[in-house]
Amino acid sequence: MLNTKDIMETITMIQEDHLDIRTITMGISLLDCCDSNIDRACEKIYDKLCCRAGELVKTGEEIEKKYGIPIVNKRVSVTPVALLLAASGGDPVKYATALDRAASSIGVNFIGGYSALVQKGFASGDRELIASIPEALSETELVCSSVNVGSTKAGINMDAVKMMGGIVKETALLTKDRNCIGAAKLVVFCNAPEDNPFMAGAFHGIGEPDCVLNVGVSGPGVVRAALEKMPEDASLSQVADLIKKTAFKITRMGQLVGSEASSRLGVPFGIIDLSLAPTPAVGDSVAYILEEIGLEQCGAHGTTAALAMLNDAVKKGGVMASSTVGGLSGAFIPVSEDAGMIEAARSGSLSIEKLEAMTAVCSVGLDMIVIPGDTSPETIAAIIADEAAIGMVNSKTTAVRVIPAIGRGEGDTLDFGGLLGSGPVMSVNKKSPAVMINRGGRIPAPMQSLKN
Repeated sequence: MLNTKDIMETITMIQEDHLDIRTITMGISLLDCCDSNIDRACEKIYDKLCCRAGELVKTGEEIEKKYGIPIVNKRVSVTPVALLLAASGGDPVKYATALDRAASSIGVNFIGGYSALVQKGFASGDRELIASIPEALSETELVCSSVNVGSTKAGINMDAVKMMGGIVKETALLTKDRNCIGAAKLVVFCNAPEDNPFMAGAFHGIGEPDCVLNVGVSGPGVVRAALEKMPEDASLSQVADLIKKTAFKITRMGQLVGSEASSRLGVPFGIIDLSLAPTPAVGDSVAYILEEIGLEQCGAHGTTAALAMLNDAVKKGGVMASSTVGGLSGAFIPVSEDAGMIEAARSGSLSIEKLEAMTAVCSVGLDMIVIPGDTSPETIAAIIADEAAIGMVNSKTTAVRVIPAIGRGEGDTLDFGGLLGSGPVMSVNKKSPAVMINRGGRIPAPMQSLKN
C-alpha cells in the first residue's frame, strides 16, 4: 500500500535534495558492423545506432513525466572501436565522425566507446586508434574516449601509459580554444568494467548482449540531507546505517526507471550503477557528505576513512535494493563536478596527493582534475601509472581524467559549463618521473592475480 510519508519524502528528495537518475545508457554491440571497407562499416554503425537507440531520448522523457524524476543524461555506449579498426584499417577518425553523427541524430548527450583495451599489449588497431584520439575528440562534440592500460590479472602496460601521457596533453592542446574540453572526454582506466554507464569511460564490453540498458543513479544531496538531521553525538555505526537506508531508497528509484525503460524499449535491463555521482549544484556534493560526517572540510585528516565508510555503506544499501548492481558503484569524487571538492581545492585543504589516497577506497579515481598547462607528458603518464597501481594491487577499478589547462597555471580556473562544472588548476609535483616512464615495458601483475 502507498504510504503518504514515503511519497512526500520522495518528492522532497527530488525537489530539494537533487535526487535524479544520472543516466540511462544503452549499450550497443557493433561487432556485426565490422567490414573490410571502413566507409561501409561507418554507414552500418550509423544505421544500427539510429535503429536501436532512436527511441531512447523520447522514452527517457516520457518516464521523467510519468514519475516526476529527472533523468539528467541519455547516452549510448558501443563496442571498443579499436576492434572494428582491426578489421577495416583506414583512418580511425572516420569512426569517431560516424559515432558523433549518429549521437546527434538520436539526440543523446554523449556516446562512449572510442576505446582500446591494451592492458596486456597492443593488438591490431590499438596503436592507431590511441594515436587518433586527440584529433577525434577535437573534431567531434559528443564522442567520449577511454583506454584501459592495466588490470589485476595482466599488470600495467607502461608503453601504453607513456603513450597516454602524450595523448592527454595533445588532446588538451587541440581543444585549448574550448577550455581544453577534449581532455574532459578522455579517461584512462585500470580494471575497466564492461558495463559502466558513466562517461567518459563507458564502452560496451564484448561479453555483453547485443543491446542492453544500464542505469546510473546519483543522489549525494539526498544522503547529505539525511545526515544533516542526525545529532552530533550519533555514532559512526548509526551514520553508516542511515547511509545504507538512504542508498536503498535511491537505488529503488533507479530500479524502477531501468525496468520501465527496458520494457518500453524492448531491450534487456543490464545493471544499476549505484554510484553517488555529484553535480555542480550547491548541496549535491560528496564532499559535503564527508563534512556532515564530521570533518571541518574535505581533505582534512580523516577524509579517507570517512569516504571508505561512505563507499561501503552505499554499496551495502544498494545491493539490497537491486539484484543487478554493476558498473563502478560507490562514491565518485570528480573535482570540477562537486561544489564541495572545488571549495576544498581552492582553500588548499585538498591536494592531488590526498585525492590519490582517497581513490584507494572510493569507486573510481582521479577524476575531472585540472592541472597546469605546462605539466609534462611524462608527469601525466606518472599520475596515470600511480592510479593504475592502486587499482591493480587492490583489484578495483581506478581511472585518471586530468585536464591540462593550456596557457593557465595554479590558481586559475577552467570552466566547462553544464554537468562538467568548473575546476581550479591544482598544483602538481614538479620533480620529473621521466626516466622511469621512458623505460617502458610492463609492471607485472601482483601475487593476488594468481587466483585460478
